Amino acid sequence: MFKNRRATHNGLIWLGIFVFFAVSVYVLRSVLLPFVAGIIIGYLLDPWASKFEKWGMNRTCATIVVMLLVILIMVPAIMLLFGIIDEQLGHFLQSVPRYLASFVKKIEPVIIELQERFPNMQPEKFREYLQDNMTNGMKIIGKLFSRLVTSGFALVNVLSLLLITPIVAFYMLRDWDTFVAKVDDLLPQQSKAGIEMQAREIDRILASFIRGQLSVCVLLGTFYAVGLYVVGLDLGVLVGFMAGILSFIPYVGTISGFVVSLAIAFAQFDSWGPIAQVIAVFLVGQFIEGNFLTPKLVGDSVGLHPVWVMFALLAGGVLLGFLGLMIAVPVAAVIGVIIRHQIENYKQSSLYLD
Repeated sequence: MFKNRRATHNGLIWLGIFVFFAVSVYVLRSVLLPFVAGIIIGYLLDPWASKFEKWGMNRTCATIVVMLLVILIMVPAIMLLFGIIDEQLGHFLQSVPRYLASFVKKIEPVIIELQERFPNMQPEKFREYLQDNMTNGMKIIGKLFSRLVTSGFALVNVLSLLLITPIVAFYMLRDWDTFVAKVDDLLPQQSKAGIEMQAREIDRILASFIRGQLSVCVLLGTFYAVGLYVVGLDLGVLVGFMAGILSFIPYVGTISGFVVSLAIAFAQFDSWGPIAQVIAVFLVGQFIEGNFLTPKLVGDSVGLHPVWVMFALLAGGVLLGFLGLMIAVPVAAVIGVIIRHQIENYKQSSLYLD
C-alpha cells in the first residue's frame, strides 16, 4: 500500500512538471524559436564534433571547426540558391500573360466540348473569368514568393534567428556532453536505468529520423531543383527545393511539388516533351528516394509511423506555429517511446496477465 501511494505521489509530481513545462512552452512560444533552433543544430552537429574530439581536438576547437565548416558550406549555397530563385521569379512574373494565353488555348477544346453539352454557356465570359482569376492568383503568388525571398522569410523573426541561433548552437554544441551529464545526474536513482534506456531509444529514433530524413530532404530537393532547372521549368529551382524540404512530411512534398510543377509546365511549354521530362524528374526522384536514400540514411527501424508524423506536425503547427513544426517530431518520438514502454509494462502486470 505504501509503495502504491509513493508511486502515485511520484506520478503526480512528474505530471505537474510536464504540465508546467507545456504551459511554459506555450506562453513563451514567440521567443523560443531561436533557442530551439540552436538546440536542434547543436544536436545535429554533435556527431561531427565528437569525431574531431576522437582525432585529438578539445571540445571547443572541435566546435569552432564544425561551425566554420557549416558556415563555409551553407552561406555560399544559400546565396547561390536565392540568386537563382530571384532570377527565375523575375522571368516568371514577366511571362505570366503568355502562360495564361497558352493555358487558355490548351483548354479551348474543353470549352468547346462544354459549349456543345451546355448551349446556354457563354464561352467568352468563361474565358475572361478564368483568365482574370488566374492572372490575379499568379500575381499574388509571385508577389508572395518575391517577398519571401527578399525579406528572408518574414514568417519568423529573422533577426533573432540570425543573431541568437548561432550563439545558442555554438554553446550547445560545445557543452553538449556536459549538459547530458548534468541531466543524467539529476535522474531519480530508482528509475535511472529505465529512463536511460528510454533516452537511448529516443536518441536512436531521433538520430535515424531527423538526421537521416534531413539528409534525404536536402539531397532530394537538390535533385528536384537541378532536374527542373535543366528541363527549363520556370520556378523549377524553388519548386524543386521546396518539394524536397517538404518531403519531411510523408508524401506531402513530392505530391505538392509534382502538382505545382506540372501546372507550370502545362502553362509554359507548347509541346508534351518538356512536360514528360518534368514527370520523369519526379519519377526518378521517387525511385532514388525509395530505393537508395531512405533505406540507407533513415532505415526501416525508426519506429515513427508516417501517419503519426503527419499528425504530430499538424498538431504542432496549429498549437505553436513554426516552433511547433520544429519540435513536433522529437515530441512524437518521446511520446511513442513512452507509450511502447508503458504497453510492455502493462503486458507484464497482473492487470493484463490475470
